[in-house]
Amino acid sequence: METLLILGGLLLILAGYVWFVMLAFGRSLLWGIASLFPPLALVFLLRYWGLVRKAVVFGALGWIPLVVGLALMASHDSSRLEALFSLKWLRPEPPPQPELAISLRGEFRGAPFAPEQAELIDGVLSLREGQDFYARREIQVRLPQLPNGPLQLDVLPDDSGVRPEIEISWLEPEQDLPEARRLSRGYSLHLDLHPESPNRMRGAFHLVLPAEYKTTLSGQIELYTDRLRYRDGLVDTRFDSQDTLAWVLRDYLQRRFASHEVELSPLPRLDTRRNELSVPLGFRVAGQPDWLQVELYRSAQKGWAVRDDHYPRLREGAPPMQSPVVDEPQPEVAAVAPAVAQQQGALALEQLRAEPQRFQNRRMRVVTQRGSTAEGVFAGLDSEGQIVIRRIISGPGQASFVLHPAEVSSIELLAP
Repeated sequence: METLLILGGLLLILAGYVWFVMLAFGRSLLWGIASLFPPLALVFLLRYWGLVRKAVVFGALGWIPLVVGLALMASHDSSRLEALFSLKWLRPEPPPQPELAISLRGEFRGAPFAPEQAELIDGVLSLREGQDFYARREIQVRLPQLPNGPLQLDVLPDDSGVRPEIEISWLEPEQDLPEARRLSRGYSLHLDLHPESPNRMRGAFHLVLPAEYKTTLSGQIELYTDRLRYRDGLVDTRFDSQDTLAWVLRDYLQRRFASHEVELSPLPRLDTRRNELSVPLGFRVAGQPDWLQVELYRSAQKGWAVRDDHYPRLREGAPPMQSPVVDEPQPEVAAVAPAVAQQQGALALEQLRAEPQRFQNRRMRVVTQRGSTAEGVFAGLDSEGQIVIRRIISGPGQASFVLHPAEVSSIELLAP
């Protein structure tokens, strides 16, 4: 409301001044030019008051809504009024500074590649280009094991034994789903990364894929080791991620039970695009299992929080908090259960996400909300809960589709 009053007042003042200048030009060309300069305009006003009084009164009326709007703005939010009079909004905003210091040079399928995001989470080193739901282009290095400290690794094309798996994926302009290629041999890789507090690693990165992929990348890299973000040394709860929600819930339980000995069970995949979430929360306090139904909400100023959270902070000097999520090992499934092997037809998305191991290596067809179809062998869920459909192609490597559950319209199990 106050914004409309201020804009309305300014428009009235401007219209009155334009009317005043038009009357001056109607008198003569010299008086018209003089009315554009405040001292000479005042002379014209005093000399020809009878001619311009209506224009002056009309412009003066604009001060009424202008003053009322400024008074309302000051009473509701004084910071907005200070920002208005500081005239900072007239200055061009400086370009945003990148979160990570990524200095890599190379190409991706023959085109220049400049990744904007980098992370090493759950043994997967990911370099992404693009902020959309699906990355425009992405390189993933799936490490067989992840050390607790520095990461140093060298792989040559002819090396044998257990090696990282490399996956490249890209999204063509006319496609709704990304296409991927995966290979485990024939490439060279050099990693020399060192941890930095609180959740980053920095160092050298060098990757050269076989010639047919036309993909190389080399330089210095900085990456995140989890999906938390920090601001002034504290966790930024405004950042939307599964790790942020887990941290908020663990912090809430620690304060509610006045204990740092809280273990949080793995959370279901939560939709951070919503402003309110109802979470069935399993946990242990000092080894004793317990369960709560917790309501999460998001505000623009404070970010994510638990509703009706009135518990005080734990005393200073208490032991530091542990990792927000307790990972439980998932059982490895070598074959599909015989009962499921005979099942065909429609499959519910919830059933697939709840028991992905039952449908491992089954042929299926997935249709997205936009009408696109991905058909192949179900390869499981990745670390972000996305559905991976693998397709056999000729030549080295594999092709796969990666689909977010929110994009899935229907799933159909096909005959083996």
